[in-house]
Amino acid sequence: MNVPLLAMDGGDAADREDFRRAVLSGLGGSPRAIPAKFLYDARGSALFDSICEQPEYYPTRTETSILRECAADIARLAGPGCALVEYGSGSSVKTRLLLEAMPDLHAYVPIDISREHLDATARRLREDYPWLRVDPVSGDYMAIDALPSVINGARRIGFFPGSTIGNLMPEEAVLFLRRARRLLGSDGALILGIDLKKDPRLLHDAYNDAAGVTAQFTLNLLRRMNRQLDANFDLSAFAHEAFYIEAAGRIEIYFRSLRDQTVMVAGRRFTFAKGDRVHTEYSYKYDTAGIGELARQGGFSIAHTWTDPARLFAIVFLT
Repeated sequence: MNVPLLAMDGGDAADREDFRRAVLSGLGGSPRAIPAKFLYDARGSALFDSICEQPEYYPTRTETSILRECAADIARLAGPGCALVEYGSGSSVKTRLLLEAMPDLHAYVPIDISREHLDATARRLREDYPWLRVDPVSGDYMAIDALPSVINGARRIGFFPGSTIGNLMPEEAVLFLRRARRLLGSDGALILGIDLKKDPRLLHDAYNDAAGVTAQFTLNLLRRMNRQLDANFDLSAFAHEAFYIEAAGRIEIYFRSLRDQTVMVAGRRFTFAKGDRVHTEYSYKYDTAGIGELARQGGFSIAHTWTDPARLFAIVFLT
């Protein structure tokens, strides 16, 4: 798992209906799957923050460390007076490292699907950076095709941290990059955080922390279905399951039934045999060649790459 792909609080009626349709379709399909974005209700988002603090979960602290080292270089490559556009901004914690290094920024445009969360983040940033124009955009960043007119004329620099691109299937990642290229313009650039292939044991541990926080995060999806869709999942009858498929270069995450059982969800009955799984998330890992090919197919070229000494994670500047 990475940073929230599409953080959703589930409080809006349209969000709830989207959730209901996705769950009924996903549980009725074969293989069974529910999109990862629905992991991030308020409790799920809080649990994800806790995951990022676990000793086994290296991506957040590693990317943050790299950003501290390369923020000045990024500012130089971006140039003065640019507009920083962040995809899936979340709480914008990592963004602050860039804001500190880019005091002549024309504007900061955070994009997030959760309006309440987005407004809170924008308010804090305006208080902490009174010189900064903050112009948030609420929506699914996979579908955004226009940005505020206030940034017209400024070079657009996208920021997509957290290796969230790893949550996308490779073909989806290419489509995202092509859309980003159109949105950012021919003179734009994209700062991309991406998790690297590494020892499978490190990857396994990162998604199966000893404290069980990731397991709580996965099973919170069942709790959300109970609360919002009148489901009757017994959380003790399901388990979190995450493993690395080296040939595919990805972590796969599921919740698995521990016994034969029947569950009601939004008035529909679903039967689970012992061992049945429901997919919730992929997390793709890349090597140098894979990053280059992904960039090429997305219409970008790599201008610069920064990594940590252990080469666990990379930040790339795409033009």
